[in-house]
Amino acid sequence: MKITYVARKVNLRDNFKERVEQKLKKFSKIFSDNAEATVVVTLEKNRQTVEITIKDNSMVFRSESTMTEMNDALDRVVDLISGQLRKHKTRLSKRIKTGSIDDLFVAPVEEPDAEDDDELDIVRRKQVALKPVSVEEAILQMEMVGHQFYMFLNADTNLINVVYIRKDGSFGLLEPADD
Repeated sequence: MKITYVARKVNLRDNFKERVEQKLKKFSKIFSDNAEATVVVTLEKNRQTVEITIKDNSMVFRSESTMTEMNDALDRVVDLISGQLRKHKTRLSKRIKTGSIDDLFVAPVEEPDAEDDDELDIVRRKQVALKPVSVEEAILQMEMVGHQFYMFLNADTNLINVVYIRKDGSFGLLEPADD
């Protein structure tokens, strides 16, 4: 696993880097040798935030924790990623046993357009590498990253789709219209 460190307003010591490598070493059985881990450490008013993102093939696991001590935050983040991996494994085995998840999708209700009176400012732009994945994999990715929606290239239709979590906790799928 290749580990990249990003330090914001803090200098990372070698013993912290060694500790990160030791903690992430336990995931070597799960991820391939091509996996990339990014460790971001930020210091904000005596609070230290540690964020770890692990990318392997089409899977992304991300977790973040803020504490007064950097090592405590690291321990918490590694525990959270372990929990995500357990949840992912359980969902995969459950999906294999129960069949398709496509039956759970409901067509989204269209909402009226917002008024254009206020000027909208885009505060962040993000580019996303789209790899063909199934709807089920996209839902798992969305939950692993902790987002409310996930854009992906549908492996079945070869079109860009979006899965999202509805207010009632079920999932929705946005597909382009056939115009």
